[in-house]
Amino acid sequence: MTESAGPEAPAVIGTGRPTGAPSTGGSPGADPTAASLDRSAPTEVHIPAIGVSSTLEDLGLDRGGVMETPRNPGLAGWYTPGPTPGQQGPAVIAGHVTWNGDRSIFYRLAELSAGDTVTVDREDGRTVTFTVDRVEQYPKNEFPTVDVYRNLDHAGLRLITCAGDYSADGRYADNIVVYATLTHAQ
Repeated sequence: MTESAGPEAPAVIGTGRPTGAPSTGGSPGADPTAASLDRSAPTEVHIPAIGVSSTLEDLGLDRGGVMETPRNPGLAGWYTPGPTPGQQGPAVIAGHVTWNGDRSIFYRLAELSAGDTVTVDREDGRTVTFTVDRVEQYPKNEFPTVDVYRNLDHAGLRLITCAGDYSADGRYADNIVVYATLTHAQ
């Protein structure tokens, strides 16, 4: 999620540990058939509004307790300790904005708007559709860990990438977070 001459240093995007009280709500008009599903790893993510289609790498925590970033700048990654897309809670998918000066998989993530859709294919053969609720930009030192990882009373999705000014030390100043709610499962 930062630009560098080689593998990128992980962005500080929270501990990845769910905290806080359950959230209520979700997208208005959510399909009642889109109730939370059992755990099944995601295989691909598709974001039509920005032309993204990617298989998914598995992401865990690094030694410092920070979520890893994808090794391949052309792929997004799913945070494996969290819920799977479609399962109750906030599933997290991250991707780089640039790599070595070139655009990466989530280069256009900030262009998403409320109402756009994100679909995720799962190993169990199901496809889940999320509707974007909002898109926010935060300074890395004010990353909203609780808002991103807290327990939810519904299936949610968080898409994360870097944004803002790029510094000489190879890091972006901000993160983009897309908040979305499950609205359909097939």
